[in-house]
Amino acid sequence: MDFALTSDQKLMQESLSRTLADASSLDRVRKFAGDLTDKGGDVWQAVADFGLTGIVIPEEHGGLGLTMLDAALASEALGAAVAPVAFMGVVLGPLALMGGGTAEQQAEWLPKLASGAVMAAAAISEPIAGARDGAGVTAKAGKLTGKALFVPGGLAAGLLIVADTAGGLHLMRGDAPGLTRSLMPGLDETRRLAELAFDNTPAEPLSGGAALLARLRDAGWVLIAADSLGAAQVMLDKAVAYAKERRQFDRVIGSFQAVKHMCAEMAAELEPCRSLVWYAAYAFDSAPAEASLMAAHAKALTSEVGRFVARTATEVHGGMGITDLLGLHFWFKRLGLNRQLLGGPERVREIAARLQGLAA
Repeated sequence: MDFALTSDQKLMQESLSRTLADASSLDRVRKFAGDLTDKGGDVWQAVADFGLTGIVIPEEHGGLGLTMLDAALASEALGAAVAPVAFMGVVLGPLALMGGGTAEQQAEWLPKLASGAVMAAAAISEPIAGARDGAGVTAKAGKLTGKALFVPGGLAAGLLIVADTAGGLHLMRGDAPGLTRSLMPGLDETRRLAELAFDNTPAEPLSGGAALLARLRDAGWVLIAADSLGAAQVMLDKAVAYAKERRQFDRVIGSFQAVKHMCAEMAAELEPCRSLVWYAAYAFDSAPAEASLMAAHAKALTSEVGRFVARTATEVHGGMGITDLLGLHFWFKRLGLNRQLLGGPERVREIAARLQGLAA
């Protein structure tokens, strides 16, 4: 079997990378990180103009109608650029609507999401990664009560997909009464997480139940894994480039055996992640029986490898690796957040064991 990207997929990813090089340069990311009032609207608009906001939305609703593999390639490019874009909601919001929304809900929301006029966010962490600090949402008579933590893009989203503790999913408008949003301090300065509090907040139930929540979980794991792949690849590339130019004892440090081994080990650990992420994304649409397990493997492996690459690449840079001048810490911290989003590798492996009947 010859499994490789198509020419269109390669072109899409390369074009997106060029767009992000302009719209989300390191100086722009640094400005976003240093100003909590900066919402990154220009970066979001560049992504919307590219068409990324409608990547998985069917053409009849104004989207591109592409696959999860295409979305994963876009997520990889966003991770490589450490772009301040909450891409998970771009994919999970439409998937929730297409999998559990009514025809009226789809007609109302999908065109707005496709154009980028409305941003979606998915508050699904608690039933997947486990509740923390008393978090969790209960549903009763069409209203939600409780709080959801670690919601990427939740501060600005006009459409919220909220999971309750029983595994049900709900559609909520961004201006719903009883909804309170607050910024959660976090490690990653390139993306902002929200804490959402609900006080008898009206919401519309989505059909699909636990099966739809599992599908959103799998999609989230694939997107996070792809983002980590992109970020880790940049850290590796920067370490190799630095080793070729930094001189010590009248030699470039890349000529030292120890540094060669560090770079080679990073490359050897990272390369298998690429095919695993690609296959997990492919399986999401084309091999449903394998989709959940492959998504879990991709998320767990890239979490571990991402941490190793982040640490080792920083070590190759020596003291320069922790300076704001190089900005390496933006990729380092992004990988750190990705490791824990929707469950750390230990939690994800536990879920994978349950999927295979190896754990209760």
